[in-house]
Amino acid sequence: MVFRLPSRLKGSGANTEKIEQLRNKLDPDDRERVPPGQFVTDGWPVLHHGSVPRTNLAAWDFKVWGLVEQPLSFTWEQLQQLPRTELVTDIHCVTRWSKLDQTWEGVPMKHVLELVKPRPEARFVIAHAEAGFTANLPIEAILDDDVLLADKADGHELTPEHGWPLRLLVPRRYFWKSAKWLRGLEFSAVDQPGFWEQNGYNNNADPWREERYW
Repeated sequence: MVFRLPSRLKGSGANTEKIEQLRNKLDPDDRERVPPGQFVTDGWPVLHHGSVPRTNLAAWDFKVWGLVEQPLSFTWEQLQQLPRTELVTDIHCVTRWSKLDQTWEGVPMKHVLELVKPRPEARFVIAHAEAGFTANLPIEAILDDDVLLADKADGHELTPEHGWPLRLLVPRRYFWKSAKWLRGLEFSAVDQPGFWEQNGYNNNADPWREERYW
């Protein structure tokens, strides 16, 4: 059973107490999968900064550069030829909602890493998206098997509101790190805080530690 959070519940104090009451009504197995301070939704809220970009796939490309042995650039057609996988993950938004058992399809990040071969001094990855949006991650965060360049969810193409044509998927971090409208990955020796990180959001973003804000 899924319990929805009333729209007025957004912060701490009494709101946090209400969230915990909702969590306690979950099936025990599901409760174990939900980080502290989160509630479960069966919907998929749309949250982002700015407007949804318009994309022309004929002119679209995806690049990987920086501290890698083999910088690469892919057209949409070339990206579709890479090995693909399907997986099911839970996702956790910093705004306190979690969605369980979300199905994804896309290119495994591990395959991309095999192609570009990050150099030993590469310690961080910066996801570059449309309109200059960026999100930063330590390189360890993209080594997990559940990290994807995702273009489908629940068996269908991503909608524009959810990041079509491509988004990063890093389900073990708060969901803003899974940048929508992804256009490239930059490997760096130096951390480069992204858009939300420069605006008060935690750099690490581990939902199990409630690393929401600075």
